[in-house]
Amino acid sequence: MRKAYIAGNWKMNMTPGKGAAFASELAKAAKDAGADVKIMVAPPFVTIPAVIDALKGSDIIVAAQNMNDHKSGAYTGEVAPEMLKDLGVNTVILGHSERRSYYGETDEFINRKVLLAIEEGMDVVLCVGETLEEREEGKLEEVLSAQLSGDLMNVSAEAMSHITIAYEPVWAIGTGKTATPEDADSAHAFIRSFVAKLYSSDIAENLIIQYGGSVNASNVKALMAKENIDGALVGGASLSVEKFLPIITYNK
Repeated sequence: MRKAYIAGNWKMNMTPGKGAAFASELAKAAKDAGADVKIMVAPPFVTIPAVIDALKGSDIIVAAQNMNDHKSGAYTGEVAPEMLKDLGVNTVILGHSERRSYYGETDEFINRKVLLAIEEGMDVVLCVGETLEEREEGKLEEVLSAQLSGDLMNVSAEAMSHITIAYEPVWAIGTGKTATPEDADSAHAFIRSFVAKLYSSDIAENLIIQYGGSVNASNVKALMAKENIDGALVGGASLSVEKFLPIITYNK
């Protein structure tokens, strides 16, 4: 049985002070509400230490939004996995559509990060998804196949237990548009079938696949009711306890 996994990607929001206050409020609210899903928050790098401190004693995972593909060296402005692990961070989001589109990250580059994260014993939330143009041209499966093949190249079957896939249609991120539950489930089903071809049906069946793209309190139940949707990677709605709590307690 796949356990629901709800993650909040804060992107470039929340100072250390605001992040710590938010995290404390979220932890208390989630506990009081009896939330029984796996919960993760991904603050900006500078906010991570304050959030980790605020969440001591909580089951909420603190993740990084990105990392470099090298262990150390002359890479100005970058963060290495060892630095994250030293803080207590063992999960990292890789391949987010904003990293791909704004900063030109290729599947080859993302794959190097994935392999390094696995080597360092970290868990990965790997983001894949198509643009509106690609969807309208009927290239959904072609795009997902290329991304999954490239991003997971040389990732062993054993390492797949450390991989979560987040399907995020680029056209639905921060736009207020959301794929219908049926559209989202169809894409998730394709991802699961493709992973079965790459690895095995058992690995595919156990794979957690999150949906990301304007998830909110009004659509989360319909999305989570679908067979192949196991969680959510939430953006804007994760910046408010009032908006995020109904998502992590969707099954209450």
